[in-house]
Amino acid sequence: MIPGLVRGIIAGVISFLGFFFLLKIQLSAEASAAIAYVAAIPVYLAVGGGGTAFRRWLNEEEEPEIHGISRYLSFNSDHKVVGVQYLFASFFLFFFAGIMAMIMRTELARAGLQFMSTQTYSTVMGSHGIGMVLVALTAIVGGFGNYVVPLQIGAKDMAFPRLNALSFWLLPPAVLILVSALFNGGFDFGWTAYAPLSTKGPVGKLFFLLAFATSGFSSIFGGVNLLVTIIRMRAKGMTFFKIPIFVHSIAATAVVITIATSVVASSLFMVIFDRVLNTSFFDPARGGSVILFQHLFWFYSHPAVYIMILPAFGLLLEVLPVFSRKPLFAYPLAVLSLWIIVVLSFVVWAHHMFTSGMWGLLNFPFLITTELISIPTGIMFLASLGTLWRGQIRFTTPTLFAVGVIANFLIGGLTGIFLADVPSDVHLHDTLFVTAHFHFTIVGGTIFAMFAGVYYWFPKMAGRLYNETLGRWHFALFFYGFNATFIPMFWTGTHGLRRRVADFPPEMGPLQMWISVSAFVIFISVAIFLFNMIRSLRRGPPASGNPWNAQTLEWTLSSPPPAHNFDSPPEVHSTPYDFGRSA
Repeated sequence: MIPGLVRGIIAGVISFLGFFFLLKIQLSAEASAAIAYVAAIPVYLAVGGGGTAFRRWLNEEEEPEIHGISRYLSFNSDHKVVGVQYLFASFFLFFFAGIMAMIMRTELARAGLQFMSTQTYSTVMGSHGIGMVLVALTAIVGGFGNYVVPLQIGAKDMAFPRLNALSFWLLPPAVLILVSALFNGGFDFGWTAYAPLSTKGPVGKLFFLLAFATSGFSSIFGGVNLLVTIIRMRAKGMTFFKIPIFVHSIAATAVVITIATSVVASSLFMVIFDRVLNTSFFDPARGGSVILFQHLFWFYSHPAVYIMILPAFGLLLEVLPVFSRKPLFAYPLAVLSLWIIVVLSFVVWAHHMFTSGMWGLLNFPFLITTELISIPTGIMFLASLGTLWRGQIRFTTPTLFAVGVIANFLIGGLTGIFLADVPSDVHLHDTLFVTAHFHFTIVGGTIFAMFAGVYYWFPKMAGRLYNETLGRWHFALFFYGFNATFIPMFWTGTHGLRRRVADFPPEMGPLQMWISVSAFVIFISVAIFLFNMIRSLRRGPPASGNPWNAQTLEWTLSSPPPAHNFDSPPEVHSTPYDFGRSA
């Protein structure tokens, strides 16, 4: 039998092509493509298994248990299956975006254009950017959030299991149409899709917008589901300050997702309407405003940074107490800081627009709010360092990646000060300094935390232990390659080297070659990680229910957990980090 996901994709592609060529007789190519995509998604869902799931729901039938790898290719509402599906999709995007990065760095190894035109380079750069952004947005929240959160709060599943499955199943068509954009003229506006660049040009730009909007709906469905699950389905006795810090971080992230994602979706739809329906939201000649798009985009996209980094903070503070054998330092203050960051994240967006031509009187208040958000962020650092201080630290692979988050994000935070202040931002805007800062924040924070989470929860998910030596090699090469790649970009950026440009002055050649070679070290480290995971899944030693001697509820279950999690509802009597100093 053909797996449901494969069957759905085949049906979706056939229906898209059928609708497109049928509509193209009367409509423009862009209008035909947009309508065909919207019409093909229900076909893809119905044929892939969503129709059967909907029928079972109407008839109040139980979903049959599916075993083996086929359950990960089916419309399955088990939160653990959905979590694994999200992780596999995220790593597919991670490898795709990484290959795009290697192509870029090969082009940039020497001055002059080597094998790509500027248009092709812009498309490759944009593919890398949006791919990595989607990884940072979905890997921890979608993967670990789905798999771990119900286990940590003592729930049997998510509040809305079928909506949970739907949130994942919207990602494959988004990824598919994003990849197809590369072969339909590409897109030259990076991952931001600024108007008016995005309102005209090849149909590949429309495909990008449709992919971005689809992933937005996926995020909203997932965010609402996580929030309701955490609020309504916690175990008895799990009061506000007895909730694991990772669950707090996911709840805070879900609030940001629910509020902010609808705003960026509206801006994307307005761009689509400008392209397809000839509206004028962003056409200044007909009364539109391109600054409006930037305000709408960044109202989401700066909080999106916290959608990426808040779960990373939560994961960091989840791992450190276990491997330092100490209670989480300043746990109540760390929890409150997470929620303060949520509030402040909505009033800092315009620091991305100091050079855009917006009303000048807005510069100072956004400078102040951007600086203010560093205070609760600093408290997260203090909680991390306080937990490590005088702890009985075990330097496992999860510990190394967690400490890597602290080191990298510190650099990202300190360099962010220069971009928060108007005078220095004007000088550094759109240079490689911004690229380096962003990567230290997102890759140095979110991706390092993602790897910490993979190694920490791998025994629970797979029921096997990974190879610790290979894990350490992965960390060492990844940490070295990452810092060797992006620290030099601060220097090149302060000397005026522009980002998103396929060429550079010859005098920058030696440093650019160094950066390109270092980037390939990152590639090698990820290859080691992939080998370790595949080898460990097949031949790793069996894992016990609690190999780390952790105290959160997921570690009270077998590895991997049973289908319905807990035989009886658990009851919580203490905080999840009651480690003794002499333990």
